[in-house]
Amino acid sequence: MPPVEIAEEARDVDLARAGDRLAFARLFERFAPMVHGVLLARAPRSDVDDLMQDVFLAAMQKLSSLRSTGALGPWLAAMARNRAADHHRRGPMLVEVKDEVVFADRRAEANQVLAVIQTLPEAYRETLVLRLVEGLSSAEIGEQVGLSPDSVRVNIHRGTKLLKERLGIGRGEGDE
Repeated sequence: MPPVEIAEEARDVDLARAGDRLAFARLFERFAPMVHGVLLARAPRSDVDDLMQDVFLAAMQKLSSLRSTGALGPWLAAMARNRAADHHRRGPMLVEVKDEVVFADRRAEANQVLAVIQTLPEAYRETLVLRLVEGLSSAEIGEQVGLSPDSVRVNIHRGTKLLKERLGIGRGEGDE
């Protein structure tokens, strides 16, 4: 991340700690895709928005406990992972309501792929969702969750390979 962005993020963290809601909104805007992706890798799609709200509400309340302003991304990622784990321990609190969808076939296909992604090892699951669903680059994923860019690239590569295997994609005539 360029030094200017690091300084802006640190400033926003300090302002948000002091109660500035606009600064917190800027932090939310920056980190929401990453938190969404972390949750989507671990929880049912229908619960992710509520869980995301829980994570950011807790973050706003606990921001003063953040030790380093530069560690906000990994801190939020850890909070999201913990919230998803708590959700699984308690089970869903609401009954899922199916919405009418014009593109039901595409949505069903996407949900099936997401279900397979959720069965992958944790490192692959999270980086794949952040890349494929949230559209974050390898560098953005690394910055926001605290991984090296090389680790992110390896996880995406291995995760993609395993996902394709589980979906039965890429098997050619001589690949038996």
